[in-house]
Amino acid sequence: MSLKTISFSSHPAGRMFIVGFAAVTLVLWFMSKSLFVFAAIATAWCVYFFRDPRRVTPTRAGLVVSPADGIVVGVREVVPEPGLGLSATACTRISIFLNVFDVHVNRIPADGVIKSRIYRPGKFLNASLDKASEDNERMSLTLEMTGEHPYAGKILGFVQIAGLIARRIVCDAQEGSTYKAGERYGIIRFGSRADVYLPAGLQPQVALGQRMVGGETVLADALSSEPARQGDVRE
Repeated sequence: MSLKTISFSSHPAGRMFIVGFAAVTLVLWFMSKSLFVFAAIATAWCVYFFRDPRRVTPTRAGLVVSPADGIVVGVREVVPEPGLGLSATACTRISIFLNVFDVHVNRIPADGVIKSRIYRPGKFLNASLDKASEDNERMSLTLEMTGEHPYAGKILGFVQIAGLIARRIVCDAQEGSTYKAGERYGIIRFGSRADVYLPAGLQPQVALGQRMVGGETVLADALSSEPARQGDVRE
């Protein structure tokens, strides 16, 4: 097995935490063996939390991929609230909840150009609750979709939402920047939510309760005529 195969990468936003946890663990080695064990476990969890794995993103024009790992906790028609940079036209919002064991690196959902970036301070409610989309601290981005498909030129919205434990949203995307679907653009620390607002008329191709893989799972297809997808739990 090559070193490239077994290499491990972490997101830059987490490296200072990993170093800090490791330093405390080293000090506790000389002070208290029992506390050292707890600190070592915490350090290992910190390394795991900030992992930044490679992803294989489908590249066909018109695909919208998940911006985050996690569970779909909401697929519903909404009128975007003011302050997101979106029009007041009803559209589908897909909400993804990330627990503390999910990869928290966020990825661009579709090919396009960032049109707006809006930060809003707020509460830190449990991110699995529907009202977190409106009340919690968040960073919202809008993207003008590009490519050879019927929704080229339409606006897609996606939002990083802080959660009960998360207290820091990191967003590297800037207005005017051009992205490909699946490219990294930020991270949320520690446990959070990601919302995607599809352009009006674009049907979701995921079901409530489905697990997402950021940068890989297809949320919608601009070239498909399939209606909104339904799903049942299979034991």
